[in-house]
Amino acid sequence: MDPAYDSDASEEGDDDGDDLSVRQDTPYTHIHEVVFSTIDKPKLLSQLSALLSDIGLNIREAHVFSTHDGYSLDVFVVDGWPIEDTDGLHKALEASILRNEGSWSGSSHSSAAERTLPFQVKGGEWEIDKRLLKMGGIIASGSCGDLYHGTYLGEDVAVKVLRAEHLNKNVWNEFTQEVYILREVHHANVVRFIGACTKPPQFCVITEYMSGGSLYDFVHKQHNVLNLTTLLKFAVDVCRGMCYLHERGIIHRDLKTANLLMDKDHVVKVADFGVARFQDQGGIMTAETGTYRWMAPEVINHQPYDNKADVFSFAIVLWELITSKIPYDTMTPLQAAVGVRQGLRPGLPKKTHPKLLDLMQRCWEADPSNRPAFSDILDELEDLLAHVQGTSGKTVQDPSNNSNTKD
Repeated sequence: MDPAYDSDASEEGDDDGDDLSVRQDTPYTHIHEVVFSTIDKPKLLSQLSALLSDIGLNIREAHVFSTHDGYSLDVFVVDGWPIEDTDGLHKALEASILRNEGSWSGSSHSSAAERTLPFQVKGGEWEIDKRLLKMGGIIASGSCGDLYHGTYLGEDVAVKVLRAEHLNKNVWNEFTQEVYILREVHHANVVRFIGACTKPPQFCVITEYMSGGSLYDFVHKQHNVLNLTTLLKFAVDVCRGMCYLHERGIIHRDLKTANLLMDKDHVVKVADFGVARFQDQGGIMTAETGTYRWMAPEVINHQPYDNKADVFSFAIVLWELITSKIPYDTMTPLQAAVGVRQGLRPGLPKKTHPKLLDLMQRCWEADPSNRPAFSDILDELEDLLAHVQGTSGKTVQDPSNNSNTKD
């Protein structure tokens, strides 16, 4: 900004010259505007923001435009680079793009571990007879498919149907991966797999119907404020399901309240394994996967990661259940992701059990090695639940009788 600007007369509405003197003493930051024009694809925003951050730039603003025919214009306002060295900035950006070009060539699932699946989906005992499947009303819609309420052999089921117009290699890989993992897991706190249709023209995954809906809807749409006993009961259910998955080498990679479902008895179960992976599947998992507001910093940073990424996501879920708020609700998803990379965490709740607060903070540590394992988290939560109830044998309160107050 031109310092001469400060010598102008004060604007209409200024009371006196004091406001002008304050402006004269204000330091100005030199900024650059960086514009990327490219083919649109999943996670492009985060890839570009990571590129800018990696060369030492601070993102002050981001503006994104996309077209129906698949192109994207991304405009970033940044600081952190000498104003007189615009050519140097351009060269640094080009070099960073070339370094990352290999990992940007496909979708967000770009690592060797994710491009090569160790199996092919073939019909088996879990291949359902479509003639026995009755479709009901739609429950929810996603980017690549729709979820329906249906019945199969007299049982209420949830049917995830892929949309034919969105069926491509990446969507197919997620579909086959989900079938592969679901057929391998059997636990009271993991949604139960019933079968799948893997033959054209319709591809779908059938699981048990969770009539209680998601924890996201329970907290944010139905506006339930959980008392401490109910909160701990939900958290214990999630931990049991995640312990089971991690013991079998499965990383969920998209743990959030929208993927935690309740049955008619308000038992919480882990669901949606479209982006889940076996940790020993081969290669190093570095691709950004998940949902920004719940995503671990090492995943956002495109660094190698392991199952401790799920522990970070669990910390955000815990915060969500404590506060009944959406994480970083004053920010866009991109702003939240950039903030988390720089150490941002949700504000600490003022009224909650100190042991729960301490556990949450340890779970969202920046260094994954400092985060506890789900087995240890489960021990702590079960002990706290027993303490809150007064006796380890006391029955947990039914969430359907929730008093809508916190203990």
